[in-house]
Amino acid sequence: MSPTRFLRHRFRDRLARPAWLAVALAVPFSAVLAAPLDTPLEAPFDNQGQACPAPGQWVTDDGQRRSTAALMPELAERRVLLLGERHDRLDHHRWQLHTLAALHAHRPSMVIGLEMLPREAQPALDAWTAGELDEAGFLAASDWQRAWGFDPALYLPILHFARMQRIPLVALNVTPALRGRLAAQGWAAVPAEERFGITPPAPAAPAYRERLTAIFEQHADRDDDTAGLARFIAAQLVWDRAMAVALSDAARPDTLVVGLMGQGHLGGGDGVPAQLDDLGLTDHRSLLPWTPTGDCAAPTEHADARYVLGDESAFQPADPLRLGVLLEAHSDGVRIVSVGEESVAEQAGLEAGDMILTAAGVDVESPTDLSAILRRQAPGTLLPLGVRRNGVTRERLARFPPAN
Repeated sequence: MSPTRFLRHRFRDRLARPAWLAVALAVPFSAVLAAPLDTPLEAPFDNQGQACPAPGQWVTDDGQRRSTAALMPELAERRVLLLGERHDRLDHHRWQLHTLAALHAHRPSMVIGLEMLPREAQPALDAWTAGELDEAGFLAASDWQRAWGFDPALYLPILHFARMQRIPLVALNVTPALRGRLAAQGWAAVPAEERFGITPPAPAAPAYRERLTAIFEQHADRDDDTAGLARFIAAQLVWDRAMAVALSDAARPDTLVVGLMGQGHLGGGDGVPAQLDDLGLTDHRSLLPWTPTGDCAAPTEHADARYVLGDESAFQPADPLRLGVLLEAHSDGVRIVSVGEESVAEQAGLEAGDMILTAAGVDVESPTDLSAILRRQAPGTLLPLGVRRNGVTRERLARFPPAN
């Protein structure tokens, strides 16, 4: 899931995270974005002589300040609502949960769409909402770690809300492999049944193309990779279209569909909103969380309404430990593409081309496996890594600094 973690499958958490990431996902860079588009869109608010909006208020696109009680009845009448997020932000997910609960009070007939999981995970979602799986069973059945990789604890309150209220959950995404295949080969080369009926996307608007180009250039290995840029934009459009089609398919006259996704997929009216328009579903609204900063100057990215958050940083979970490597999947484990300067990996003697086979004695079959192990690692500890170089396997010790 997120254009950073952000080129998710070579880069993880693109704009939301530092350039040297703990892992990058398992598909080649050309196949898909690093992370679901969760571009930071927070910006100050233009107070025009007034005080900054208070936490708990909504600010609409025309500058009005609304209460939740006043705004929710209007929003609940829409066909589709899109709730953006930074994937690693606890306060964003709490806001999503509270908004879902408020909307559900006005319109109990609801469907919740999740960017986090591909369509193959739909049976697991159905079993979860039916009460047939516990948390561990759901995470295993949905293959959460490989499909998404972010800490499930951030999302479990929302999943439990849906389960308690028996609200259907819909997988909006497709696998990185299918995204890459559609982006590289085109729709004609992939039978309709293998692409879940997803139709070709509308072209990217110039402003969206510029934003995606800027993201690509932050992470490209060279400046003149026009073919790589084209694949990158094509993959992003596949991602947006796949989610829009799933939302459109779930929309019924008597049902409110709420999609949860990285805010980069909806900021400025591009991405998923544009693809919904192309599908003929224009009755949608985009909502974003927002923490005002600085002089409260107005946000530059369009959203139909923004919910004002206070400073919740004290409750934000600590960032996971990072090796400081760029990884790609390999048949034998994961291969190091590059190593960051002065990183934990460099200090451990890791080099580009090394194969990481094990971590903490556990087999590493994909970059997401390593992510899960790093999330469990405490600051100030050692992580033994089984590393193969030039056919010779030896142990390397990654020494993580103590917490600040």
